[in-house]
Amino acid sequence: MQLELALPRRALLAERIAPQWRAPLLKLALAWATLFALFARDWAAMASQWWDSSTYNHVLVVPAILAWLVWQRAPQLARLTPQAWWPGVGLTVGALFVWLLGDISGTATLNQLGVVAAMQASTIAILGPRVGWALLFPLAYALFLVPIGDELVPVLQMVTAEITIWLTHLSGVPAEIEGVFIDTPVGLFEVAEACSGVKFLVAMVALGALVAHVCFRSWTRRLLFMVVAVVLPILANGVRAWGTIYIAQSRGVQFAAGFDHVLYGWFFFALVMAALLAISWRFFDRSFDDAFIDGKALALASWPRRLERWNGKGRVVLAALTATMLAMLAWSHGARGVEAPMPPVIDLPEVPGWQRTAIDHGYPWEPRMGGADHRLIASYADGQGHRVDVAFALYGAQEEGREAGGFGEGALPSDSDWRWLSPAPAPLGGEGDRLQALGIHQRVAWTWYRHGDWTGSSRARLKLANVADSLTFTARPTMTLILSAEDTDQQQAEAVLAAFVQSVAPLPEWMDGIAMPR
Repeated sequence: MQLELALPRRALLAERIAPQWRAPLLKLALAWATLFALFARDWAAMASQWWDSSTYNHVLVVPAILAWLVWQRAPQLARLTPQAWWPGVGLTVGALFVWLLGDISGTATLNQLGVVAAMQASTIAILGPRVGWALLFPLAYALFLVPIGDELVPVLQMVTAEITIWLTHLSGVPAEIEGVFIDTPVGLFEVAEACSGVKFLVAMVALGALVAHVCFRSWTRRLLFMVVAVVLPILANGVRAWGTIYIAQSRGVQFAAGFDHVLYGWFFFALVMAALLAISWRFFDRSFDDAFIDGKALALASWPRRLERWNGKGRVVLAALTATMLAMLAWSHGARGVEAPMPPVIDLPEVPGWQRTAIDHGYPWEPRMGGADHRLIASYADGQGHRVDVAFALYGAQEEGREAGGFGEGALPSDSDWRWLSPAPAPLGGEGDRLQALGIHQRVAWTWYRHGDWTGSSRARLKLANVADSLTFTARPTMTLILSAEDTDQQQAEAVLAAFVQSVAPLPEWMDGIAMPR
C-alpha cells in the first residue's frame, strides 16, 4: 500500500482571491491596521457617535453597505491588476494634514474627516488609480462614516419654523412667530433642536446617495432623485411640526406631545422613506443584473497609463504611508504643546460712567466658557439703573474641552431654560443673539473673540488663526468677551449695550488691558 503525504490546503478565502490581488490586499490590510491603531482615538470617537447619537445611528450600517458595494464589483475587479501608486501617498499626506488641522484646533469633524480620507487615499496608494476608479463610488460613500450634520440644526430650526407658521395660518389657526417660538391660543411651541429634522435629513441623504447609484444609470435622474431626497424630509418635518400644533388646538398640548413623540420616534422616517421610494420607483432605469463596472474595458483602457507612470513598489509605498502617519502624529504632539503664558491674576477694570454692582438677574443666566485659564463675570450699572453683564475668558491655548466658540460654549447655556430666539445686530463685527427663557424673559448678548491683532465673531477665522499659530509653534492667547443685557420695561437691551461699548471704546484695546494687566 502506497502512502501519500497530505499537504495542507490553502484557506478557501485565499483560493477565491485572484492571485494578482493577494499581496496588494495584504499590504492594504497592513496600511489600514496601522491607520486604525495610530488613530484609534478618532475612530473610537466616531464609533461612539454612531452608537450614542440618534442623528448618526444609521452610520452603523454603512460599513456593511461598503462591503456589499465592493462585493458586487468583485467579479469585475478580478480582471484588474492592482499596482502601488506614489501620488496616493501625496493624497494621504493631504488627508492627514486635514486631520492635523482638526487635532490642533479641537475640531472633531476635521479629525474624523481626515482619518476617513486617509483610509480612502491609502487604498488608492496601495491599489493604484485603475482600481481606484473601479472603486470610486464605494470610496466616496465611505465619507458617510463621518458624523456630519449637527451643524445644520440652527438653519433647519428656522426653516421648519417658517414652514410650520405658514401651514398653521393656512389651516386657520391664529399664531404669531418670533424666531423659533410659535405662540398659539393653546400655548407657546418651540421648534427645538430635536425638532429640526436633522437626523432624518442626514439619514435620507445617505440613503438617497445609495439608491441613486444602485437604481439609476442616468445622471439626470440621479440628480433629480437627490434633490427630492433633500427637499422631501425638510418639508415633511415642517408638516409634522404643524400637525403637532394643529392637534394640540383640539386635543390639548399633552396629547399632541405624546402623538408627536410616537410619530417622530418610530414612524416618521419610515413613512418619508417609503414615500420617496414610491415616487421614484417607476423611474428606476438600472436592471438588477447590470454590472456596476466593466472590468475588462477598464483593464484595457489607455487613459490610466499616464497616471501609472508613477507606480511604485508596494512595500516601499506601504513604508511611506507608515512614515507619513508617524510624522503627522509627531507634528501634532509638538503643536499641541504650544501654550501662551498666562498672568497669575486678571480683573475687570473700572468703566467711566458705570459702577460694578452685584449680579441681579430677572432670570438666572450665565454663559459657558469651559476650560478657560481665567474667567470673569460681573455686572455694571449706570446712573439710570441700566445694567450690563460682562463675561470675559482668557485661554492660553485652544483644544478640546477648552475652546472659545466651541460647541455648547458662549452666551447660550446648553443646560438651562434659555433658548435661542433670533439674531440681533451687534457692532464692531460682533455676533448678536436674542435669548428667551420660559417664554417671557428676554436678553440680548453680543460676543467677540480676540486673537493677536484680530477681533471679531467668526469662529472659522478664530480657528484658522489658532491653527496657523500652532503649526508654526507660535504662542498667543485667545479671549472671549460677552456683553449682555436684559430686555425689560426699564431698559432696551440694544441701547444699553451700545452705551456700554461706547464707554469702553476702543474695544480691542480694552480686552487686551484685561488679558495683560500691568
